Amino acid sequence: MTARVVPDDAAGRVAAIEVLEAGGIVALPTDTVYGIAVALDTPGGIERLFEVKRRPPERGIMLLLDDAAQAARIAVMTPAAAALAAAAWPGGLSVVAPQRPDRPLPDVLTGGARTIGLRVPDHDAPRTLARAVGPLPTTSANVSGRPEATDAASIMVQLGEEIDLVLDGGPAGGSAPSTVVDCTGDRPAVLRQGALALADLIAVLDRAGVRHDLR
Repeated sequence: MTARVVPDDAAGRVAAIEVLEAGGIVALPTDTVYGIAVALDTPGGIERLFEVKRRPPERGIMLLLDDAAQAARIAVMTPAAAALAAAAWPGGLSVVAPQRPDRPLPDVLTGGARTIGLRVPDHDAPRTLARAVGPLPTTSANVSGRPEATDAASIMVQLGEEIDLVLDGGPAGGSAPSTVVDCTGDRPAVLRQGALALADLIAVLDRAGVRHDLR
């Protein structure tokens, strides 16, 4: 079945929420690149994301959130994670934080790790969907090894037969994926440099009095 393409407007977001609540996969715009998402509690949903993307299952994926309050319900927000989230969310920053022991997550989501990647994007569409259905397991809208899709047409070429709905928000808003910072240890470490500059990370951590080795 070919995915349905709907505009990223109020009606389109309602349709996307309905698809997610029914266990389907939605491609959605963010402030960086397009992603594909599924509701966290969908049986077999995360596994289907991996199958659609042809992504190795040992590589975990992150959650897109509505706001920092959702993050605190999923993860232990360490001083570094809290400082970076306060300064850079919504925006092009992902933090990796320890899972809350009272909020276990599927091993397939995290690659078996006791940590989780979190981001609040600077785009209303994913935040609206996360507000309605909860934190969204999301990965970039492309087949692994192929270029990230930057619009609905390129999503349809790569994934149109594998997903259920495309929320068409026009060309992707950013040329770089999010910067990823590991905040699980004593000192934060940059896992991927992306939309948020290293100098900005350093400035935030310095202001918060968080010790680090970033240069």
